[in-house]
Amino acid sequence: MSQTPNDPAGTTHQFQNFANQAQTQKSGPNVALIAGVAAAVVIVAVIVIALMMM
Repeated sequence: MSQTPNDPAGTTHQFQNFANQAQTQKSGPNVALIAGVAAAVVIVAVIVIALMMM
């Protein structure tokens, strides 16, 4: 029966690569999400104002 060697240095290196990729992908808040929420708020406000003027 052959066993796969457990290489802690390789595992640590792979984890460090993963952690570095996760840090570079973080770019702050999602601008598209914020713009979408703002647009939805504006649309709801326009509808409410239009209904109040009737």
